[in-house]
Amino acid sequence: MEFKHKSVLLNETISNLKIREGGVYVDGTLGGGGHALEILKASGTTGTLVGIDQDGDAIEAAGKRLAPFGERARIVRGNYADMPAILHDLGIETVDGIVLDLGVSSYQLDEADRGFSYMADAPLDMRMDQRGAVTAADIVNGYSEQELTRVLRDYGEEKFARRIAANIIERRQAEPVSTTGELVEIIRASIPMKAQQGGHPAKKTFQALRIELNGELTVLKDSIDAMADLLNDGGRLAIITFHSLEDRIVKEAFRRLENPCTCPPDFPVCVCGKKPKGKIITRKPIAPTTEEQSLNSRSKSAKLRVFERVYE
Repeated sequence: MEFKHKSVLLNETISNLKIREGGVYVDGTLGGGGHALEILKASGTTGTLVGIDQDGDAIEAAGKRLAPFGERARIVRGNYADMPAILHDLGIETVDGIVLDLGVSSYQLDEADRGFSYMADAPLDMRMDQRGAVTAADIVNGYSEQELTRVLRDYGEEKFARRIAANIIERRQAEPVSTTGELVEIIRASIPMKAQQGGHPAKKTFQALRIELNGELTVLKDSIDAMADLLNDGGRLAIITFHSLEDRIVKEAFRRLENPCTCPPDFPVCVCGKKPKGKIITRKPIAPTTEEQSLNSRSKSAKLRVFERVYE
């Protein structure tokens, strides 16, 4: 299957990155290479793009798509959490812009065997990096009832987390839950019919398991400061999120980068010595236009936030 993915908020991201001729940019979630392609086009004939992705299928697809740019496109299979080390290995110490698009790609959702989608019956996988040994099935069949409840509640904001967890435990005592279809069946049986009206009942559980398995929120939380430190003066960090948990992490991190002072509010002057690293460009996140939402329903929940590095 061809790796298809419509890049969300593409024009908004490119214009907010303030791309310059000959600049060095990083796409930390390369996917099919949509954002990367436009960055390379916008950075003249000498700009460089480092594309990072942990998904082997994405690396292959983006490699083909960006091949015409030759050495200007440098593609690395890895996690954006390791961005400083990856860049260092390439002989790059600082960059002019970084983009992260944190959504699951259309390809990952449409390729049933990857196990990300609740719309098709497939092995319960959900690994962003297929080299990993642990799958979503290991979580579903290995976590205790308390652990499952915590994951579904904290990462899926699922109201019926306790009931779904209890029913998973009961079902797996007879036999392991090994497919997405079996899990959807358990979820449907756990949620009252009247609560199943707004969207697919399995959406929150699948999101929660994917986040837990791939450590998505931890990686995001632990990486933002390091990415800001990689930026040159005036360099920008653009992050696209798809749910409130991610968006909150980005919003709070950007606020802290802009105003890191930890002194009590009644202190007349700052004594903690923490200096701002730049400024927030997007006071309110940028949302997709109505047109984009109608053309790509998966863009509906997307939000773009941008931070600019400023050296004193």
